[in-house]
Amino acid sequence: MEFAKIQEYFGKEYGSKDIVSGSKFYEIIIANELNHELIPGQAGTKDAKDEKGEYEYKHYKEQSSNHSWTFNDYSDATIASLKNVVSVIFAHIDTSFYPPKFDWYIEVDGEKCSNYLKWRTEELLERQPKGKVNDRKMINLSSTQLERDLKLKKTYLSKTNKNGKYFKKISEIQKIQDELEALTGVKQILTGDKIWEVLVAVILNHTVFSEQKKHDAQDDAGNLYEYKISKSYSWNFQDISDAVLKKYEDDEAIILASADKQRFEIDSKFCKKARARVKKTEKSLLAFT
Repeated sequence: MEFAKIQEYFGKEYGSKDIVSGSKFYEIIIANELNHELIPGQAGTKDAKDEKGEYEYKHYKEQSSNHSWTFNDYSDATIASLKNVVSVIFAHIDTSFYPPKFDWYIEVDGEKCSNYLKWRTEELLERQPKGKVNDRKMINLSSTQLERDLKLKKTYLSKTNKNGKYFKKISEIQKIQDELEALTGVKQILTGDKIWEVLVAVILNHTVFSEQKKHDAQDDAGNLYEYKISKSYSWNFQDISDAVLKKYEDDEAIILASADKQRFEIDSKFCKKARARVKKTEKSLLAFT
């Protein structure tokens, strides 16, 4: 498989063994434009580096419904770690181009970004309704907020860096993405874990939603499903807010799948359906086969 060969190349040359999950493709595009070197995507590492130090990337796509940058984890440790980076790159990606164009960004000094996030999250907690618990530590930042609060401006990129170290592979990946999207009918297939969802859906004869929705897929009868995909046999439920727990009640089942992300395979023997039972009083989700 062409994709597996490209991933093997990135693994050998740059130590990046998974170039698909978590929208890694777009991080490769950002690194190419800024002449950065990718940092292998291990837990707790930043995204890229150069002779100055390490960088954290945040990006959103113009074609996405959410035009802001999301910090899924704004714990004290995460905020503090930003003080050690050169800067945080808040990037804008336009996927109407071939390949996707990284056309502008806002660069925020690491320590300044850390202090800003600390202030914004404290303010967010103060504004929460009395007695309301924020079940998921998540915050979104917009370009307007960064420009206004930090007195910063966008940096525009007029031309694609065709001399960048990743440009050739980006073009190859884009060609494969176009072929996969034409074959499956699923747009933005290299965003998040979408490609793994498609592989699971093939096994279960489901249809994956192209757009970001409350549910991941449906069957021919219109039953809705949530997918959880892991490299092992343990699945993480980060968000157990009331809204998310309520959403699970509409699912026919939660699909627990294990993926071999080097060989691009789903363990069909362990692609189990689990009924979701919600215990709201304990704010927990219990999944049973």
